[in-house]
Amino acid sequence: MKRTTALIIGLSISCFSFGQYKSTGIIERIDPALDQVIDKSSKADIIAEGFEWSEGPLWIKKYKMLLFSDVPTNTIYKWTEANGKEIYLRPSGYSGTSISKSKEPGSNGLLLDTQGNLVLCQHGNRQMAVMETTIDKPEPRFLRLAYHYKGKRFSSPNDAVYNRQGDLFFSDPPYGLPMQNDNDPEKEIPFNGVYNRKKNGVVALLTDSITRPNGIAFFPGEKQLIIACSDPAKPNWYIYDVVDGDLKNGKIFYTARMEKGGKGLPDGLKINSKGIVFATGPGGIWIFNRNAVLLGKIKLDEAASNVALSDDEKTLFITNDMRVLRIGLK
Repeated sequence: MKRTTALIIGLSISCFSFGQYKSTGIIERIDPALDQVIDKSSKADIIAEGFEWSEGPLWIKKYKMLLFSDVPTNTIYKWTEANGKEIYLRPSGYSGTSISKSKEPGSNGLLLDTQGNLVLCQHGNRQMAVMETTIDKPEPRFLRLAYHYKGKRFSSPNDAVYNRQGDLFFSDPPYGLPMQNDNDPEKEIPFNGVYNRKKNGVVALLTDSITRPNGIAFFPGEKQLIIACSDPAKPNWYIYDVVDGDLKNGKIFYTARMEKGGKGLPDGLKINSKGIVFATGPGGIWIFNRNAVLLGKIKLDEAASNVALSDDEKTLFITNDMRVLRIGLK
């Protein structure tokens, strides 16, 4: 049996070029290979706080800024080392004239398309959309990319990823609907699907078998893909082979079913260029290698919703309920 050790970071103050940050968390080492991923001296710093439910972090290399959604407040924030948090875009996910019935009407997942435009998973508008203005001049003007499957509206696109060809893979659970479940009368599609919006605009269903599809990411080479399931009864990560834009041979990559305690469920995730998986899950961030070996965890006292990597993959950003964290990687 492998020894499990824990490094208690606790609540402390650490210094960076921009002021001082409180730190939080516990690094749990389950496999010695974790030492190649994260330094034991790394600390999860609280770089921004005061949100209702932070989500969808996205690092923008050109402007050295982090974008992220505050889903309930229909707002995207930006964070920079120099200025801290600032409002970037509002409204972000619901642009209707009447008051939204949704508890979470804003944008969720954020990503860049192959041209560097901001693409948003919009809960309130129930669509995948691209911002019509450039990253440095944000305005709430959106071009619809996908909003229905066979004439029925999506529930609330949640997370997404592009492949190299420019096809958009995205998940569609019910969390943006007023009741946030499958019994909501506004739900039009009877299942919760994962879709591929091809570069030519055609939308194809990839799978309807995951009860609460959520985070989605490719392994390097794009021959395999992981999808998180945020169903409390099936808190799993699934892996699929990707064949000609379709998903084949789906199976459980790892399950958190036996995990007791800890806030959160499998949600957003990212995979670095070495195939290391950083996945939000019960109690914090679960770190796997591509062979589904759990290397360790960044244990947090609040639910983590998603993560983002810096361009050099030396920093992991974490949306952590009412706050946003960063932690150094090797």
